[in-house]
Parts: sequence; C-alpha cells; structure tokens
Amino acid sequence: MIIRPWIGIFLAMVFLGFSSAQGEIYSWKDASGRTHFSDQKPEDVSAQSLELKINTINAPSVSDSDFLDARERGKVVMYSAVWCGVCKKARRYFQQEGIAFNEYDIETSRKGRRDYEALNGRGVPIILVGSKRMDGFSTKRFMSLCEGNKSR
Repeated sequence: MIIRPWIGIFLAMVFLGFSSAQGEIYSWKDASGRTHFSDQKPEDVSAQSLELKINTINAPSVSDSDFLDARERGKVVMYSAVWCGVCKKARRYFQQEGIAFNEYDIETSRKGRRDYEALNGRGVPIILVGSKRMDGFSTKRFMSLCEGNKSR
C-alpha cells in the first residue's frame, strides 16, 4: 500500500515538532561569576534546568472603546488636541453647563489616537453624543445633537 509510508513520515514530523517545542533552558555561572542562559546544556560545566512560565497580557478590544459604548449610553466624548482653540471653547462650554464628558487628546493619548483613526478623523474636535457625531463645535449644533439623542 502506498499510504503506509506517508503515515510514517507524518508521524515522524509530528514527533520532531513536539520534541522541539519541549526544549529546555539551562543556567550556569562561569569562572568570573557571570550567569549564562542557553537552550543547549553545556558539556564542560554543571548547569541547572530552568522552568519558564509564559507571560500573557489581555488587552481590551476595540469594542471596549468609549466611542462604541457611547452609542448605548448617550455619553459625550470629545477627541481634542492641546493646541486646538475650538476644543478649548467646547471644553469650557461643557464645564460651564455641567455636562459630563470624557476627553481624549489625539496626540498624547494612545487610546485617543487609536479611536481618532477608527473614526477616520480629519480634524479636531470630534464630539460624540451617543451615536451622533459632530466635527468641530458650535453650541447650536451641540444642543441639536443632544435633543436628537434624547428621543432615542
């Protein structure tokens, strides 16, 4: 049968793949007291086998971003820059009117930059009220955005 040689080759490849994944790390000190690490056990000195633990990091997904959450909650989010005069005007208005908002600087905040790119931003500020978006700022437009969002 022609299949049997292929099974043997397949099993050999699987075995070799697993054996390389099971590698060990060795640690030893040389004559001058320096510590060395290697995946091959040295022949001339006594080495200690190390047990390594794999570190993992769970990063938040893009769906955890404020601009996506804002759609459900009607929350105000502003993407701004320090040098932006219109952003300062919007911020001052929100503070004077007691409007709760989250602000992200697109140049100094990694989250601000990532969200700004996801929104295909071309200028600042970008203001989100729920699922509504306003590029730039005017009190009149902001109030109409808020009114439209309340009816949802």
